[in-house]
Amino acid sequence: MIQVEIAGIQISLSAQRQWVVLLKESEAERYLPIWIGPYEAEAINLELQHVTTPRPLTHDLLKNVIEALGGVVQYIVVSDLRDNTFYARIVVEINGGTVEIDARPSDSMALAVRANAPIYVAEMVMAEAGIVPEEDLTGGGIEKGKSAFDEFLSNLNTDDMPIH
Repeated sequence: MIQVEIAGIQISLSAQRQWVVLLKESEAERYLPIWIGPYEAEAINLELQHVTTPRPLTHDLLKNVIEALGGVVQYIVVSDLRDNTFYARIVVEINGGTVEIDARPSDSMALAVRANAPIYVAEMVMAEAGIVPEEDLTGGGIEKGKSAFDEFLSNLNTDDMPIH
C-alpha cells in the first residue's frame, strides 16, 4: 500500500464541471485524481478547513457511530479499480480485531479526514491510474493566476478518467 495525502480538491473546469480530489503519494511526485460528487467534496472541504456545523453531517455521524461502538478507524485504502470505477475499504479496529468495510473512496476520505486516519492506495491502483506531472521543459512555469493544482488539472485528459 502507498500512503497518500489529499493535495487538493476543487471543481474541474471541463464541460462536465465535476469535483476532483487529488491524492499525492507521500514519498514521490505521483498523484491519483479521483472524480467525486459535490456533496462528498463539500464534506471533505469542510473538515480540511476546520469548519464546524451545528449538527453532525453524515460522515460525522458515521465516525460517531464507529466510536460509540468502541471502534477506531485505522485507515482507509483505495483498494481497486474495475470498469473505470474506484473502490475503497475502511479498516476499523473493534473488539480486538479488524473489520474491513466496503465504501466509495469519496465517503472513505471524508471519514478519514474526520478520524485523522491515514489514506492509502493499493499499488496496483496507483500503477494503473497514477499520474506523474510532466516537467515544464519550456521554462515558462505556471500560468499567471493559476495554482499548481489548477495547472495540473488543466493538463489532465478527463475523457477516460476513472470515477469514484
